[in-house]
Amino acid sequence: MKPLENLVVLEFCQFMAGPSAGLRLADLGARVIKIERPGKGESGRQISIKNLFSEGDGIVFHTINRNKESYAADLKSPEDLKRIKKLIEQADVMTHNFRPGVMEKIGLDYETVKAINPKIVYGVVTGYGNKGPWASKPGQDLLLQSLSGLTYLSGDKNDAPTPFGLAVADMICGAHFVQGILAALIRRGKTKTGALVEVSLLESIIDFQFEVITTYLNDGGKLPDRALRGNGHAYLSAPYGVYKTKDRHLALAMEDLDTLGATLGCYELLEYKGSDSWFVYRDDIMHKLGLFLKERTTAEWLAILEPADIWCADILNYEEFLNHAGYKALQMEQETVTAGGDRIRTTRCPIRIDGKRLFSSKPAPRVGEHVKEIERDFNLSAGYGNAS
Repeated sequence: MKPLENLVVLEFCQFMAGPSAGLRLADLGARVIKIERPGKGESGRQISIKNLFSEGDGIVFHTINRNKESYAADLKSPEDLKRIKKLIEQADVMTHNFRPGVMEKIGLDYETVKAINPKIVYGVVTGYGNKGPWASKPGQDLLLQSLSGLTYLSGDKNDAPTPFGLAVADMICGAHFVQGILAALIRRGKTKTGALVEVSLLESIIDFQFEVITTYLNDGGKLPDRALRGNGHAYLSAPYGVYKTKDRHLALAMEDLDTLGATLGCYELLEYKGSDSWFVYRDDIMHKLGLFLKERTTAEWLAILEPADIWCADILNYEEFLNHAGYKALQMEQETVTAGGDRIRTTRCPIRIDGKRLFSSKPAPRVGEHVKEIERDFNLSAGYGNAS
């Protein structure tokens, strides 16, 4: 039995952050019901990466909405709204990421929902919080990375601001959302009362940077200073970074420079005395070390460094990584099959419970696919029209 079995989650979310939280709850056993517009469904169905679609929906949608059900309802329809409220009466969790004020207009704001079901955990995702000069700004991942200072941590010193190549704000916010929901559910088990759980993409991306923002706040407000070449962390000293070898690249993490120099036989590194100098002369050190490391292949350096317990790694692309024994041992891949027979390879939930991996072959739903089943299970159809 999965930990969240028999838990009912109503997901009014779209795009990435909220649905990724719903995905994790579903992976853990919850019954996650997406409330979608009849016909088109949620807007995230049209997000595509490299223009990859399956049965009219983007592969991204299929990735973060597997193992869920879809209930189509027009929230502007009085009959559909009555049915939704009846569903709310029986739910444990309700989530949405509508703009501030939208749920109030519909009549599904927290106070109204709490009156319907005092035990419900009501979760809200916003882009920048409900107040402030950015409150109405689009909560899009690249915009959040750009506004929050994150783009000045990657890349080298002379590079333009460099964002992450994935929706990091969305994913981190989704993880925070799950944490808040689970905490509220634990409290509900003790107090028998629900809760309002709120997260924002901005607060999540700030928390994601806690180590560097803390450094900035306690270091006289000095801005991040990216290394001239091979920057791995704007606030860490040499040798932390990426280096070109004779044939590939090599990553070196935190290490005592004296130990590294002696292990490699790069005695120029021993000229820098004391850890303070490893910060002050970071670019010079990394330049000299970089020239030295070009003399041998990555495999040759790893053969020297790994037995000495120096923190280092080869740098793999996806083809190399996904075919490596280290990746295959984790059994991270799974396959879902759509109603139309499309096979979609994706990753599984990274959590293990009692030593068991959590796989799910159930595909993302079609719009309104489970209307009849949900109306039957929750006794919704009596006296109302059909939302599908």
